[in-house]
Amino acid sequence: MKKLLYIVANSKPEEISSSKTVGRALVNSIMDKYKDFSLEELDLYNEHIPRPKYSYFSKRSTLVSGDALLKLTAQEQNDVQQMSKLCDQFVSASVYIVASPMWSLSFPAVLKDYIDCIIQAEKTITFTNNKPEGLLNDRPRTFIYVQSSGANIPWIMKPILDKGLNYVEDIMKFIGISKFDELLIDGTGSTETEKSEAIEKAKSKIGTIIDELQY
Repeated sequence: MKKLLYIVANSKPEEISSSKTVGRALVNSIMDKYKDFSLEELDLYNEHIPRPKYSYFSKRSTLVSGDALLKLTAQEQNDVQQMSKLCDQFVSASVYIVASPMWSLSFPAVLKDYIDCIIQAEKTITFTNNKPEGLLNDRPRTFIYVQSSGANIPWIMKPILDKGLNYVEDIMKFIGISKFDELLIDGTGSTETEKSEAIEKAKSKIGTIIDELQY
């Protein structure tokens, strides 16, 4: 079976989170339409996401192993093993959904820590003549970024103000995932009416996105 990996980078309960509400609707729609998918969920606030240290690597983007691993503390060894596990889980998926709020023009720090964990040599990238190349172009994959924000950002300002979205798209293409879709819940505002309208507007785009999945 193909795997859908749903990654949540929002600490709010789902019932009050715009990004998680729309993310769940997207997940459910995919699972209803594509019967050959299994679902794995990863809540970055409930799972241990290591903050990579210099000592965790033997060389560029390569985790330590063998005697070098055993020289680390028990906690550090656990971190290295967890980083390897997170990367393997990511590589094994065909479709990815990340649900995140926009924070300070970007996203919560835990998502950056997660991305740093999955950039690993000979798993998601390789080096040829000291030049990095993505490895996840080995088969069709789709990455969908679900992001909520309080304001309506004009499209002309998105490259300047929406740095989180731009970074996630760039890093996914860097590791070889060329099919990138965004599902933005813009203008959640400060009232329940504004929030509900923004959520419903985003949900109306789900059908088009799932019809164009590559996997």
